[in-house]
Amino acid sequence: MDRTERFYKIEHLIRSRGCVSFAELIAALEVSPATLKRDLAYLRERLDAPIEYDAAENGYRFGQQWRGGKHELPGVWFNEAELHALLTMQQMLAGLDEQGIVGRHLQPMFDKITGMLGVDAAEADELRRRVRLIGTARRRVASDCFETVGSAVVKRRRLAIRYRKKRDGAASEREVSPQRLVHHRHAWYLDAWCHASDGYRRFALDGIEAATLLEAGARPVPLAELEAELDQGYGIFAGGTPREAELLFSAEAAAWVSREEWHPAQQSEFLPDGRWRLRLPYVDDTELLMDLLRHAGQVTVVAPAPLRDAFAARLRQAVAAL
Repeated sequence: MDRTERFYKIEHLIRSRGCVSFAELIAALEVSPATLKRDLAYLRERLDAPIEYDAAENGYRFGQQWRGGKHELPGVWFNEAELHALLTMQQMLAGLDEQGIVGRHLQPMFDKITGMLGVDAAEADELRRRVRLIGTARRRVASDCFETVGSAVVKRRRLAIRYRKKRDGAASEREVSPQRLVHHRHAWYLDAWCHASDGYRRFALDGIEAATLLEAGARPVPLAELEAELDQGYGIFAGGTPREAELLFSAEAAAWVSREEWHPAQQSEFLPDGRWRLRLPYVDDTELLMDLLRHAGQVTVVAPAPLRDAFAARLRQAVAAL
């Protein structure tokens, strides 16, 4: 029984029996008297458990305000391995939440998790530093904008936004019904129904220069309909008629690429000579071409012809720039 499980056992025994002697706790937990004393002290001092010693009954019980109540320690249903996993999750979340937009709201919970493990702040920080996320080309979003957009998604309210396109720098004022937030390749996006365009649109959050939460409710959209409209393309690009790309990777590249998922609907197979054939849908070739360029010299675009020609043109441009 690890320390977290002992905390739960102590809580359960006192709640179910009302008053439990020191000897009964020793027998139930199978620990030394010194360990039990440390556990009781930690429960009272660090986890605010209202455990008192009743001299008349020669046992431990909850304080008067909790007798017969439903007091429960926070997080006691997690074992030690699960608590370590949650601290690891905190570090992963920090990698997505550089400005602490979400983290500051969750910090009290993680402080409780640290307390349940019985480690101090320095030890907890050491645990978290054992997980490192390396990200490149991150696109930063203003914290107030992120919180406003996130609030609109959760509350199902409309947004008034000023959005600037990256392609030509044109700015526009729009009213949108937010549907979901998407994180893709170190950038955040908002999937929404655009009332100006009367259709689904995907907005890069770092392109939203201003966002105002409106009183009007967001247009209700079935999630299946949203996915059918925006999740059929390749990567973050959506909208339009899906096409199928057929790619052929060399045997050398296949050892690595065959383990990757390029698209949830992809189909693939190994050829007798060790090469790897990959078929996947795409709408816009922008992101697909970027990924193909990472494997230049190791991949052949079999079909369709427009994608093959676009890839060849990119390769020629790269050579000409040397």
